Amino acid sequence: MRISPLLSRYIAKRFLSSIVLVFGVLIAVAFLIDVLNLGDRASSRDEAGFGLVLEMALLRLPFLAQKVLPFAMLFGTMLTYIWLTRTHELVVTRAAGVSAWQFLLPSLAIALVLGVFLITVFNPMASAMVSRFEQLESQFLRGQSSLLAVSPGGLWLREGDGVRQFVIHANRVSSSGTDLGDVIIFAFEDDDRFVERVDAERALLRDGYWELQGVLVTRPDATVDRYDVLEVPTELTVPRIQNSFASPDTMSFWDLPDFIATMEAARFSALRHKIHWHAILSIPLLLAAMVLVAATFSLRLTRRGRLGLFLLAGLGSGFLLYFLSDISLALGMSGSLPPVLAAWAPAAIFAMIGSALLFHMEDG
Repeated sequence: MRISPLLSRYIAKRFLSSIVLVFGVLIAVAFLIDVLNLGDRASSRDEAGFGLVLEMALLRLPFLAQKVLPFAMLFGTMLTYIWLTRTHELVVTRAAGVSAWQFLLPSLAIALVLGVFLITVFNPMASAMVSRFEQLESQFLRGQSSLLAVSPGGLWLREGDGVRQFVIHANRVSSSGTDLGDVIIFAFEDDDRFVERVDAERALLRDGYWELQGVLVTRPDATVDRYDVLEVPTELTVPRIQNSFASPDTMSFWDLPDFIATMEAARFSALRHKIHWHAILSIPLLLAAMVLVAATFSLRLTRRGRLGLFLLAGLGSGFLLYFLSDISLALGMSGSLPPVLAAWAPAAIFAMIGSALLFHMEDG
């Protein structure tokens, strides 16, 4: 028997209301925990008041929403079908010849649509807000003054020591970021007052300083000085340079491919950004997997009972999926797994397991 459009709309409405309810509860709890965590970190900073903490927590809210949604999908699916079972509506529907796949179709369709919306519309907004959050965090909570950016025009670095601010540009860079070519350094003091410009053919990062080769130093109202080798103090280290790249979370799904190409053209590793891009791309499949896993356990209540046992099994499966996803991503970051496999494998495996269990439940 084919499921009627009216029944599909009814199930979809119930499913959406359950998702919204569970999502609201989870995001409220996550927001409260984030406010408390940020407040604890800001307690030792005089310039970071409650207003700043609240602003930072609100900026992180869309990012938290992306993390919470798969669990909302899991719990919402279980709530929907357990409620339909307890009211005997699923019993009547199944007695009318409607299979589990047919009345799961509205939930799967909603999961896929939500996943596409999250990728194409919500993620760009969330990444922009996270970018602003990280700027505030770096300025007020970490006290860091070093920033790095890679663009098609070359590599840009900025650092300060409390007295001077340095802006460094290089057209060429080694894979580690410690060997720069065609370098320009702008030095500023006080309120961005220009002090000098340093042009160098090459800059090598040593322990506590840049070793510049083939140097021209230009100062206001002064002659140009030439040096074969010049040392410029720096607080930058190799780990700080590598970790100062824009976090993948701060970049829109649409901007990541171009950024990855730029990183690789500059001979930097873009592995972290590749994995993040594929992880975002796999979100619709992840949400659908959550629906299948949750349905596998909640639908069995129509035959077996034991509500508590199946609820625990379903929740455990969802958390196992999240845990395995973290392990898979960590293996991808270490280079042990290809980026595509690291990002897609957990959701694909659980989707296949959920599908197999549903086939077994329906067809024996």
